[in-house]
Amino acid sequence: MPRSHTLSLSLALLVLAAAPVAAQATHIRGLPPPHTDDSLAVEQLLDSLPLAARVAQLVMPWIPGGYAASDDSAFTVAQRWVDSLRVGGIIVSIGSPLDIASRLNRLQLRSPLPLLMASDLESGSSFRLNGGTPFPSNMGIAATGREEDAYEVGRVTALEGRAVGIHLTFSPVADVNNNPENPIINTRSFGEDPALVARLVAATVLGIQDHGMLATAKHFPGHGDTGTDSHITVPVIGAGWSRLDSVELMPFRAAVGAGVSFVMSGHLVLPKLQGESGRPATLDPAILTGVLRDSLGFQGLVVTDALDMGAVVQKYGAGEAAVLAFLAGSDLLLMPADPGQAISAMTQAVESGRVTYERLERSVRRVVFLKWRLGLFRQRTVPLDSIPEIVGGARFQASARDIATRSIVLASDSTGTIDSLRAAPRALTLVTYGEDNAGSVGNVLARQLRATGHRVTMFRLWPASGPESLDSARALIRKTPYVVFAIAVRTKENKGHLNIPEALARLVDETSRRRRTAIVSLGSPYIASQLEHARSYLLAWSANSVSEWAAGRALSTLVPITGRLPVRLPPAFPVGYGLLR
Repeated sequence: MPRSHTLSLSLALLVLAAAPVAAQATHIRGLPPPHTDDSLAVEQLLDSLPLAARVAQLVMPWIPGGYAASDDSAFTVAQRWVDSLRVGGIIVSIGSPLDIASRLNRLQLRSPLPLLMASDLESGSSFRLNGGTPFPSNMGIAATGREEDAYEVGRVTALEGRAVGIHLTFSPVADVNNNPENPIINTRSFGEDPALVARLVAATVLGIQDHGMLATAKHFPGHGDTGTDSHITVPVIGAGWSRLDSVELMPFRAAVGAGVSFVMSGHLVLPKLQGESGRPATLDPAILTGVLRDSLGFQGLVVTDALDMGAVVQKYGAGEAAVLAFLAGSDLLLMPADPGQAISAMTQAVESGRVTYERLERSVRRVVFLKWRLGLFRQRTVPLDSIPEIVGGARFQASARDIATRSIVLASDSTGTIDSLRAAPRALTLVTYGEDNAGSVGNVLARQLRATGHRVTMFRLWPASGPESLDSARALIRKTPYVVFAIAVRTKENKGHLNIPEALARLVDETSRRRRTAIVSLGSPYIASQLEHARSYLLAWSANSVSEWAAGRALSTLVPITGRLPVRLPPAFPVGYGLLR
């Protein structure tokens, strides 16, 4: 049972504020032992926490990032999590930098202890911050082949994220995407060459943690070799130890070697490693303790993937999933379906002896000391007026455009269409296809093409486009000698596939047989397998402003094309292939 509460929480916080600041430096690599001068103050703080408050330090629920009034119903729930449940941290989703910072500041001021703020900032802060600096996806970074580019993405991510009050990013993705049918990893991975993925993961970790933010390598022990989305059901990875050791685990070893602070578990089943347990890796000590802690020697914090995902919550429920994940070796419990139920179940597990007090104390200490090292006991809020000076600034945008330019890969041009577009301005029809962001896909690409003299007629398609829309596209296509299809297919939770509609594939193929046609992929590179007659294929990796800008310049001879494929594109293109221009 907990030791006596020898110091009130408020007095403990005052002691911490007065203690030496040796561990507040923003240069964070791994988790070194706390400075001995700090240990008494932290011990006193921990002594002041009742059992439920200790448990709550390990729970991190999710909130949206948009503007919310103080009496907004959803924000009221978040406030109750903070000041009543006393959760240890918050995960914030999409919003403007100012809205997110304002929300986090308000919650920090309500919280008895400083909150650890986290977000999914894959491939840069723009993944969550509207107005943050956009970069190509990880697969696009890998196409440059440069560790310096991965480091730069990490650096900018950290500076922009910390400016709005985020301390922890759930990135980089360390999965090796060795299954082209993977519906949820895809371009989020650095590719299928484990050695290249390992180098770029390590570089990203260093870029993040050298600039004051904590990094997370995910999804342990590797989510790349599956055709299943774990948001829907549990993926089964059939590989044995020797394959995992030489492929999937290589990037995680590199992350551990770079001092990564967190590793996130994946909701995966590995029967050749786990035997008959049948549990996802998130809930299995054989994976999180046996492999991650014991085999890889990881000394940092283990964090679950979202515990409200279908792969976990449907079978185990919010409370039991949290307890099983903790027993398996996790320190932080992300997004339980019901935070209060998760805290209650964990508290009961400690009181009954199912979870030992020593095991709980070990994780609570890791979390509290981490907040100390981040300087949150001295300053837990961020100044709003400095955000526009940092987030999305011109120097970061220039860096992103430079990287995007090097990420462009010319996989094929046997028709000479792309070379012809680069040779002189042409009259062309630009047909765009997007999903959630269909209304904006291709806008920057069209603007850049027009700026270089191409005469562009634009037509938009999206998943709901029917025969009439396709016929309208055909009518425009017949009016110009050149056609560019810009297709943005990206990963999306619960979608379960990354294919383009068959009707669109037929339109691209029939156009390719009759007109000089180029395909620009602004997402998954694997759509090439659906386009039998596509002979001019350019990869730009992301449907964002910098990637579209770089694609437009590549189609206009303004820049060389130097990228190399970080994945194989069956049947013709191996890893490392790319036509140079």
